[in-house]
Amino acid sequence: MSRHAAIDQDFGDGTYCFRLGLSELEELERKRNLSIFEIVERLRLRTSRVSDMSEVLRLGLIGGGMSPVNAMALVRRYVDERPLDENRDVAYAVGLAGVMRLHTVEDAPSSGEGEAVNSSVSISPPSTDLQP
Repeated sequence: MSRHAAIDQDFGDGTYCFRLGLSELEELERKRNLSIFEIVERLRLRTSRVSDMSEVLRLGLIGGGMSPVNAMALVRRYVDERPLDENRDVAYAVGLAGVMRLHTVEDAPSSGEGEAVNSSVSISPPSTDLQP
């Protein structure tokens, strides 16, 4: 499996691989009737809905290689039955990785095209400080 846009995150009872590939992004946008950029922004601003988080995490787990049945079971157990904000940062990191289309150093193109990006994602909002 290509690890393009993949990110490993602690979630629920372990560390899982999440990946929002093109098919997962398309399904997410269709199900939420929002663009991935709008979903990620809602997660960042903490204005997201439960279904935004649930779908990002469910589809991310499926894209990361988990069966749809197991992904749904994990999301039900660790999102639907837990405090809402407990998984917001994980969903934000997964969504952001999908937007940025991250890949790990070992998956970087050998032709020298493009720069490899570290697979760890900062979930902090960008700085608004202006430098003189």
